[in-house]
Amino acid sequence: MTAPVRLKSWVRAVFVAACALAVSACAELERQGQVFTAPIPPTKPAPPRMDNRSSVQHKELVAQFGGEYQAPAAERYLNEILVKLAGASDTPGQPAYRVTILNTPVVNAFALPSGNLYVTRGLLALATDASEAAAVMAHEIAHVTLRHSALRAEREREAALISQAATVIQNKQKGEEVRSSQRLSVASFSRQQELDADATGVRVIARAGYDPYGASRFLTALGRSTELRAALYGKKKSSLDYDIMSTHPSTPDRVAKAIAAARQIGAPGVGTRDRNGYLAAINGVAFGDDPMEGYVRDRKFTHPRLRFTFTAPEGVLLENSNEAVFGVRQADNEALRLDSVRDPHFESLETYVGSGWVDGLMQSSVKKIDVNGLPAVTAIARAGEWNFRLAVIQSGDFLYRLIFAAKALTDGADKSFMESIMTFRRVTPEEAHEAHGLKISVVAAAPGDSVETLSSRMVTPNRPVEYFRLLNGLEDADPVTPGEHYKIVTE
Repeated sequence: MTAPVRLKSWVRAVFVAACALAVSACAELERQGQVFTAPIPPTKPAPPRMDNRSSVQHKELVAQFGGEYQAPAAERYLNEILVKLAGASDTPGQPAYRVTILNTPVVNAFALPSGNLYVTRGLLALATDASEAAAVMAHEIAHVTLRHSALRAEREREAALISQAATVIQNKQKGEEVRSSQRLSVASFSRQQELDADATGVRVIARAGYDPYGASRFLTALGRSTELRAALYGKKKSSLDYDIMSTHPSTPDRVAKAIAAARQIGAPGVGTRDRNGYLAAINGVAFGDDPMEGYVRDRKFTHPRLRFTFTAPEGVLLENSNEAVFGVRQADNEALRLDSVRDPHFESLETYVGSGWVDGLMQSSVKKIDVNGLPAVTAIARAGEWNFRLAVIQSGDFLYRLIFAAKALTDGADKSFMESIMTFRRVTPEEAHEAHGLKISVVAAAPGDSVETLSSRMVTPNRPVEYFRLLNGLEDADPVTPGEHYKIVTE
């Protein structure tokens, strides 16, 4: 991360990023103060799996998505669903799939021909019942059984050959038309693959005894999740729409087609959803960021492994990613970024700040300061219509770079930025050891409970009512039902 920081493009990216608020841990299923365990109906045990987990591809995928997450109850429950899906498959000779849960809040799933199927714990948090989880897994297996990977690779090879041929055509405009036409063909083909996998998945889960409408419900939740993240971070609705070059159809289109496929099977109400069984299985699953990779609590970010913490200015929404910590304060058109680089061992911090990693630096503003016993340098930079307050703080083998952006760097804004910089400090070994994330807790609604009372128990820092409705598949007007079980996010 030693490449120059292009400030204007970075700020633009911060304000359009669709971010995933969350954090991680373990839980318990409650009913009016007493632990309640929802019954999980006995199912045929999953067959032993060949040791595909030792493959290089498996190890690479697991490493890419945060490692394997250990949740024995959830894994066992999902494997029991896979046994039923195998019995209802269009291809009975397919390998016996087994699930690996990935330690990331990103909502994703995929399957390999080897028999490995992967779901993220972010997906487990978003799904509300067994039929939704079954729909996702059946969809991913359908991509394998329909040979989509091989077919897409073949089309991409054809596209590359045609594109190369187009470059030697003397008429440049004609060449561009050929390349554009071929790209559109590949994109359309990929969208059709997604729809075919959706339709196949709906048929398979219905034959396995699950509610075929689970697919459309989960796709609807995906759309709502995107809209909520966009609302939090100021992304325009139009920028969420899939353009013509997208390799996936838009969510509304997929929802409509998934509903149509389910209606060919029967009216709503057919098949099992097993909501209680599913909730019991994911009870205690970590929610959001792995705390050892850094986590957000309100305006405070803490990284136990790197042993530092800092607090953002009032009103800033923080989001952690592999690349950096980002923050947005929409009302004032302000943003922040925190990242780190290994100490490049410049002669001084002042020399490093002026070494070219940031554009628009005002050399006269560079000032050496002390931040809670750590050597640091602050400075100001300007790029276009944006002004920046910078800080580079040295701690151990790393330099931590804080960049605050504002359209107008007023005295008030600069004061709040400096106050935030001064909150940066090392955490003690005891603090690092006590770090813990958030978890999914499943609770029963008591008489008198409402969406508002249950969501007030949520630890999400922003819009708890909307997150409660999203995680539980509730529309705006839907009430909670006494005795029913619901997901909340707790510490």
